[in-house]
Amino acid sequence: MEEKIDISRMLDSSGRIEQFPKKKGSRTAVLEYLADKFMEDREYREKEVNEILEEWHTFGDFFLLRRELIEHKLLNRKPDGSSYWRPKKQEEQS
Repeated sequence: MEEKIDISRMLDSSGRIEQFPKKKGSRTAVLEYLADKFMEDREYREKEVNEILEEWHTFGDFFLLRRELIEHKLLNRKPDGSSYWRPKKQEEQS
């Protein structure tokens, strides 16, 4: 069983991400934390995705976070960028 990485030192008192880690394991843990802010079985417009990401970090780069979520397959999007969705847990692991 993989040990869960503690990201609490990267969060402020409201649970918002204050820093985006360079280390792969910590970065993945932060992205998984962010992905949990999105509901499965719901499509989001880009504006909604940006608003959610903006709410959960303090360093002002939701573009980076959105791109990283997509690259790590924690958030999917249509090729034209018209909608985004969180894959089901079993899809994330494949």
